[in-house]
Amino acid sequence: MAAAVRLVARRVAAAVLVLWGAASCAFFILQLVPGDPVNAIVGSDAMVGAEQRDAIRRQYGLDQPLFDQYVGYLRHVVHGELGDSYQLQQPVSAVLSHQLPPTAELTFWTALSAILGAVLVTILTSGRSQRPRRISTVVELVIISTPSFWLGIMLLTVFSFRLGWLPVSDSGDGRSLILPVVTLALPMAALLTQVMREGLLTAMEEPFVLSARARGLAEHTVRSRHALRHAALPALTLAGWFTGTLLGGAVVVENVFARPGIGRITLQAVRDRDLPVVQGVVLLSAVVFVVISAVVETLYVAVDPRLRRGTGVRAA
Repeated sequence: MAAAVRLVARRVAAAVLVLWGAASCAFFILQLVPGDPVNAIVGSDAMVGAEQRDAIRRQYGLDQPLFDQYVGYLRHVVHGELGDSYQLQQPVSAVLSHQLPPTAELTFWTALSAILGAVLVTILTSGRSQRPRRISTVVELVIISTPSFWLGIMLLTVFSFRLGWLPVSDSGDGRSLILPVVTLALPMAALLTQVMREGLLTAMEEPFVLSARARGLAEHTVRSRHALRHAALPALTLAGWFTGTLLGGAVVVENVFARPGIGRITLQAVRDRDLPVVQGVVLLSAVVFVVISAVVETLYVAVDPRLRRGTGVRAA
């Protein structure tokens, strides 16, 4: 029990440290952005007098020393207050909560499609015949080397503009989610397949595989039920990292496919120097990484029971 408490305490402390680091980096890096924040609030072309500018500075705390602004910012973050958007004149928490569901939906289906696709392709191309493996490797390298924005444009050109099978932009139904999911899932699935196939081929040379074959198990059963589990830990780590980075990928894809979400609001906030929104997105990204890391560590135990008994090597 004491060991479990210490483990939880270390995890909580690490999570707090990550969130503090993300909040601090976002605050100080954004201070280096050239320009007057008041211009972002009132508009660079607005005719605002010096007295009005001073009043705006006092309202947003911009007249205080930098360290006092930093301390005040951290205090508000601890209380769950992310400030107000300069451009939208709404609380940042409300802006993010309104834009989060479309991005969360896109992320969920992307991660699910990429993982299932990678597992399927890995099993199909990890047999004794090398030809499917070579073909798959070439296709994977092409997909990984293709920029996501170009891939999205090509998919739009073929399936929306020429064939007319799928909508060009968000139409509110499930069909408009297909192309964005494919755009994000293909590179993720290609890299996961390479990692899983390498681990699976290594596992197929282990003694337990020979034992399973000696018991009369079919080859596909040996690969999918026995060897695949041993190859899953590195891919699981990579999948968790990929899922966390999908928020960044959504910036490009949501704009290419004209979808609402965190990606579009982030690009707009950067363009308009809406610093509270940018800081809120950075914090949200840090929270997502902390949550995904906790989920991945839990899945480690489910995939490899040796970690539960403490006899295996702990995955990082």
